[in-house]
Amino acid sequence: MNAAAAYPLQTDETVLLPERISDVTGLGEFGVAGELLAAFIAAFIVGNLMLAMTGVAGPWAKRKITAAFTDRIAVNHLGPGGILIIVADAVRLLSKENIIPEHADRPAYDLAPIVVAGSALLGFAVIPMGSGVHLADPEVGLAYVFAISGIASIGLVMAGYASGNKYSMLGGLRAVAQNIAYEIPLVVTGMSVVIFAGSLQMSTIVDAQSRTLIDLGVVTIPQWYALVNPFAFVLFLIANFAEVGRNPFDMPEAPAELIAGYQTEYSSVYFVLVYLGEFLHIFLGGAIVATIFLGGPAGPGPAQLGIVWFILKIWAMFLLTQWLRSAIPRVRIDQLIEIGWKGLLVLSFANLGLTAAIVGLIA
Repeated sequence: MNAAAAYPLQTDETVLLPERISDVTGLGEFGVAGELLAAFIAAFIVGNLMLAMTGVAGPWAKRKITAAFTDRIAVNHLGPGGILIIVADAVRLLSKENIIPEHADRPAYDLAPIVVAGSALLGFAVIPMGSGVHLADPEVGLAYVFAISGIASIGLVMAGYASGNKYSMLGGLRAVAQNIAYEIPLVVTGMSVVIFAGSLQMSTIVDAQSRTLIDLGVVTIPQWYALVNPFAFVLFLIANFAEVGRNPFDMPEAPAELIAGYQTEYSSVYFVLVYLGEFLHIFLGGAIVATIFLGGPAGPGPAQLGIVWFILKIWAMFLLTQWLRSAIPRVRIDQLIEIGWKGLLVLSFANLGLTAAIVGLIA
């Protein structure tokens, strides 16, 4: 029994979702216009799937998980288990007046929430989710997702500067300092996976993890890179938590010091976009971890369950972020920068060199 049998991958993942929609609906017969419409429909499906998950995670799941960890009672009056708090919060926030600060620098103030949320949504374009849900598969897929997710730093700086508030400005400066300090270790650690897989293409990285690592007869352990190189996996997780700004690395918002940091002056639909962007980046980070370290959509059962396993892996990463948020205290800003530049950066380059040496010797 091999790993591909134990954890089957999509045999049709080379057929991207836009192509599948084009074939099923007959839009391919209309040339470029039909292909563009099929691509729009596919992006609409994936985008709404991610937004739906974010809508559940932000108003409801975050509160329930945190309450469970801290032995408190979370939302429980609106609907079964308080699930209708999602609707209540949406109505409450979207019906509020959108107050623009007097000294705001527009249009930067208006564009910042769109940049924060949009950069996360664009990152999902190259993520193979299984069950044929894959929008694009460029040869530089991993480099693309790192680059596009990094654009969020620009949005945070724009929000901090354009708000005309000193606390927002400090939050924006902290955000860019933190992201630079941890994005380099994140990318360097990700490159160790590229050395193993021999490609930046996301589908190739997933396929490489379908090989057998250990065959025990009854149980077959696949070659997931989290098992092949657990040190890189831990480094990547730490850098990812810092990138998405979760405890103990939530210094750009730090309520005890900066009110709400870069998002202090945002209200109504603008606040919703910033808040959605934060959780979209958490899910994008989880999707990247699942893809390059946890076999992507691979899991027991038929290949049609690929997207189910992928979503479960993303939610597992979200649960981990909320666990750390409840269990680990916030570090100081100087400690945060020191951990990134003096600790994680050195360890990530050491991991890259060691990985290259091992792969070179094996080859």
